[in-house]
Amino acid sequence: MTQKLHAIEQKALEAIERAQTGAEVYQVRQQVLGKKGSLNLILKELSSLSPEEKRSIGSLANQLKGRITLACDQREQDILNNASFIKDSLDVTLPGIAPKTGGLHPITQMCYDLNDAFRSLGFEIFAEDDITSEKYGFDNLNFPPEHPARESMDTFWLKGYENARGAERLCLRPHLTGASVRYLKKHGAPARFIYPGRVYRNENTDARHERAFFQYEALIVEKDFAFSSGILLMRTILEKVFGKQVDIRMRSGFFPFVEPGFEIDMKCQVCGGEGCRVCKNVGWIEVMPGGTPHPNVLIQAGLDPEVWSGFYINIGLDRMVMMRYGIDDVRLFHSGDLRFLKQFK
Repeated sequence: MTQKLHAIEQKALEAIERAQTGAEVYQVRQQVLGKKGSLNLILKELSSLSPEEKRSIGSLANQLKGRITLACDQREQDILNNASFIKDSLDVTLPGIAPKTGGLHPITQMCYDLNDAFRSLGFEIFAEDDITSEKYGFDNLNFPPEHPARESMDTFWLKGYENARGAERLCLRPHLTGASVRYLKKHGAPARFIYPGRVYRNENTDARHERAFFQYEALIVEKDFAFSSGILLMRTILEKVFGKQVDIRMRSGFFPFVEPGFEIDMKCQVCGGEGCRVCKNVGWIEVMPGGTPHPNVLIQAGLDPEVWSGFYINIGLDRMVMMRYGIDDVRLFHSGDLRFLKQFK
């Protein structure tokens, strides 16, 4: 039996030495030391031996088991140490290669910066689906039935809803303003909230216009809100976003959902007010229309216009980004050209 044990050990050590993978070492370990391994099969024959032989053979078997286990462990470690996916020698003193990283799209970054600025002033963020209805896109916002913005030459109406009206007639949202009524119906007043998102217009594209572009609206509804507070709000937001005071001017403007309405221009940051193709050589560019919510809009939201008033602005995100970086063509932001976008990482 002693000879059998030595034979098992010799055969196992040779197999371990030949093993090239951890799986092969494991297989040898199981063949020799496993429950049905050759060593255990030998030990089952101890019952036929005398007590003295049992002690001698048992001691030898334990020593053999220890040597085979140690040999398996060492061989597995050697295999791990020699394993490498690098064919050539590696100089660990060389500096590593920095992984490639992405960056936020400049419009997304502007949106986040505006979110931070408005949050610091107590505003909440609201969002809705890109598909809206004639009711929320036009009816609730005091648009007359014959208003040209309702026509397909301005608005993308969904196919199959041509004969529907009101809440049943669906379209890609032409603006975000319909969300104001939806928010106020759900949350009531007083309210301070912003709602950024993409809007869709059926118009020709040029350096200042896109069919699908980003807007950023803000609305305050409170009792006895002062118009001068709204002007201060606009100046504060622009200063936070651009990191400096920005010259602005206000012009009267008409929009069905506000009364009175206005348009806010900022000094063109591309040319510094000297005149360029972005500002049509006038030195100013429109960035946010706004005004006081029209009484009919407040009524649609379930609010009494004799009690509540407020302040509304609609920021053109794309144009704001153009002003921040001095870009003279809005189409570049939507081109997907990585050569252009890599500049903003």
